[in-house]
Amino acid sequence: MQETTPLNAQQAQLLSQLVDGLSTEQLAWVRGFLAGINHSVRHAGAPTPATASASAAAAHLTILYGSQTGHAQEVAEHAKARALDAGFKVDLFAMGDYKASRLKTDKLLLVAVSTQGEGEPPDDARDFYDFLHGAKAPKLEGTRFAVLGLGDSSYEKFCQAGKDFDARLAALGAQRLVARVDSDVDYDAPAERWIEDAVEALKRVASPGAPSSVKRIGSAESVTLAALASGTAAAAASSQYSRKRPFDASVIENVTLSGRGSSKEVHHVELSLEGSGLTYEPGDALGVVVTNDAGLVDELIDTLALDPQATTTTQDSTLSLRDAFLRAYDITTLSRAFLEKYASLTESTELKALLAAGNEAALRDYLYGRDVLDVVRQFPARKVKAAEFVGTLRTLQPRLYSIASSLAVNPDAVHITVGAVRYESHGRSRRGVASTYLADIAREGETVPVYIESNRNFKLPSDTHAPVIMIGPGTGIAPFRAFVEERQALDAPGKHWLFFGDRNFRTDFLYQREWQRYVKDGVLTRIDLAFSRDTEDKIYVQHRMREQGKTLYAWLQEGAHLYVCGDADQMARDVNTALIDIVAEHGGLAQDAAAEYVKTLQREKRYQRDVY
Repeated sequence: MQETTPLNAQQAQLLSQLVDGLSTEQLAWVRGFLAGINHSVRHAGAPTPATASASAAAAHLTILYGSQTGHAQEVAEHAKARALDAGFKVDLFAMGDYKASRLKTDKLLLVAVSTQGEGEPPDDARDFYDFLHGAKAPKLEGTRFAVLGLGDSSYEKFCQAGKDFDARLAALGAQRLVARVDSDVDYDAPAERWIEDAVEALKRVASPGAPSSVKRIGSAESVTLAALASGTAAAAASSQYSRKRPFDASVIENVTLSGRGSSKEVHHVELSLEGSGLTYEPGDALGVVVTNDAGLVDELIDTLALDPQATTTTQDSTLSLRDAFLRAYDITTLSRAFLEKYASLTESTELKALLAAGNEAALRDYLYGRDVLDVVRQFPARKVKAAEFVGTLRTLQPRLYSIASSLAVNPDAVHITVGAVRYESHGRSRRGVASTYLADIAREGETVPVYIESNRNFKLPSDTHAPVIMIGPGTGIAPFRAFVEERQALDAPGKHWLFFGDRNFRTDFLYQREWQRYVKDGVLTRIDLAFSRDTEDKIYVQHRMREQGKTLYAWLQEGAHLYVCGDADQMARDVNTALIDIVAEHGGLAQDAAAEYVKTLQREKRYQRDVY
């Protein structure tokens, strides 16, 4: 530290103690705080010059984020730190906390928003999204804005929420500072460029005609503070494990939860975090840094007739092509973006026709159940070069698993519930990249590269007296195991109600003995089960909710917090519909009023979802 900063030994030690073990959210706050001090010192005691920074200081910037898992919030916090450093006054809001009446007067606006499901905004952004697209939205002439969308190009409506916000703000008369950016799962680099471009544009707007280079620090004391901010980030890099620098966690246990004869294969995996300094809360996720199947990698390289030892440069390093396909690039997830890039390397009229406007349904059918190898076999590209093909691929992303344990009960350990994905499709056997790795390879003594992904939108109530309703079919049960462990450790007096469902009672009742023990001990007040293959008419968790609707509504009226985890496409929609119907029936409300009741639960953070 002393070699790279102007800090003395005592200051360096204090700084190291400060940053060691801080979470990503805490570090982002520290970075913004230091940037604010930096700005204050820079302008204190001196006449205000007619520069971009001075003009920016008089400008008020509002940054809004809509985030399901925290990534958009992370980007927004980073943008705030940059804008503070450029001299702006900045307000940062989650869209769910933003008063829409401010929109008329907030003339400088940055928006970072993720997309979930089939083109929908995050839960915490829904109200603001509806307001903006409704008749009460104000005209926004004189407002300048920029939008960053975060999404996943394997979904048909990629970054749709960002596109919707961008189009609607423009339709209301606001002017773009910079063009909208749609970022894929590897969002770091595009988000960084968007922030840089947006801040530069903001400075030009705040001080027309002033050179953008006037933004930087002009005193020795400011340089020291800038170095301190930089040092904080550097220290974080050396002390904090992350998706870029995972911790190698030793496997403590890997147990198959599914009973003999089950049509599913579910594992309970316990990993050691000893020595990592990693901490987590119930509701957080464990990120697993994955490796592609070696057999699939070799088949793909052989089909492309490429040299596996040829070198290629990734974002972080130079690797052999085989190592790059193993660790750096996604070769299983098929998307329109890949097909568009790959089509330019082929002369296939069939592939290009599939991508043509009007063929969306045929394209959707083609993408289902196929991977990159299927495409290169069906549409071979002649004499393709390694660099050309690598340019069609996106970065291999970690996989996230809801944490199934409480740190209070399991110090230095983390548990996850893994449903191994194996199936046949288009004449080939398919394997889930992370799930089969964890099921097959992760045995006692092995290590798994992991990190903690905080989920700020899926947390237990701070009031331990508040009743908790948990709806988690299948592996969606994982976070609720953590919830109940935590509440028992806290000796929480609040009631607990679990809805769980799967295919068969005999083979698929995950963690059965634990739930039975919790019921016997009085920790779990109620449990309702739905096993769809045990009855002639398939029964799911939403049916059990409706059966218990009167009591469920009474719990909500008592202040219960309701949580849903699992499949977003069908289950979460059906549960939401059932919830509105229950409120309407047992609350004596019209359907619209019942829907508003449920929205109010979401606004109050009493209805939270972790769906995928």
